[in-house]
Amino acid sequence: MTDHETSHGHAPHDKLATMIQAWSGTSENVSTAIEGLSFFRRTRPTEPDLCLVEPALLVVAQGAKQMFVGGAPHRYDPSGFLITSLEIPGQTQIIEASPDKPCLGLVMRLDQRMLAEMVARNVTPPRHRAERSSVAVGAVTPELISPLERLVALLDEPGAIPVLAPLILQEIHYRLLLSDQGARLWSFVAAGNPNQRILALLNWMKLNYAAPLRVEELAERAQMSPSTFHQHFRDLTTMSPLKYQKWLRLNEARQLMLNDHLDAASASYRVGYESPSQFSREYSRLFGNPPKRDIDQLRLEVAH
Repeated sequence: MTDHETSHGHAPHDKLATMIQAWSGTSENVSTAIEGLSFFRRTRPTEPDLCLVEPALLVVAQGAKQMFVGGAPHRYDPSGFLITSLEIPGQTQIIEASPDKPCLGLVMRLDQRMLAEMVARNVTPPRHRAERSSVAVGAVTPELISPLERLVALLDEPGAIPVLAPLILQEIHYRLLLSDQGARLWSFVAAGNPNQRILALLNWMKLNYAAPLRVEELAERAQMSPSTFHQHFRDLTTMSPLKYQKWLRLNEARQLMLNDHLDAASASYRVGYESPSQFSREYSRLFGNPPKRDIDQLRLEVAH
């Protein structure tokens, strides 16, 4: 564990856990009236499960989880928050949970524009340089937990959410910039930083995933030499640009089949594949089942 050592004697954040439990009931995942804020609740340990890692703050109030990105585990519990800076594939796993003491926590989407505005307003820059990775675990402090509790408490006062939620969210982002992971966040939003250029490129790739991809053109777009670009890209995403594009295409195809009821061949062509058989092989490798079986299983899970 390189980012942040956690102990098995971590104490739960009782107030935050109680509030999350009250809103979760018996549900595993709960969206809230505050945009970008959701809760999770699990009553047993799980096997690693494929997930989309988005730029977010993840806090466990009770129990413990871990996130695998590029095969590396990042454990987090009440003593350590998980911070993610890019939209990349990963695996999530519950490692401490029971019916009597469920794993309870929250996910808060990061507002990179808000972070960038704070950096531009000269919030004190970090003294040390961040490691070049997009996922890390940081130390939870009372200064971070306090506004998180106030944000969750605001759900009991829905009329105040439009006025007060932006202020509390701003405080949380500020606390994150001052945390032991501030340098990492800083590097993704500071203008001209290589990480920020890679982030901008990933946003471009998400809009142009079906187009043919040439690494040389991507490097030019990121204003880097091809070798420097390839190294930065792999350090941040744990994969090559071509593999990242493949992941974007397969995820988009999955959504097209699930939400728009496209068949596998139509979805494959829509996202840029020329061969439905190649699409089916790569889809099975990523999601564990051929397209039709995977979609049928997802619909069955939603129905239950």
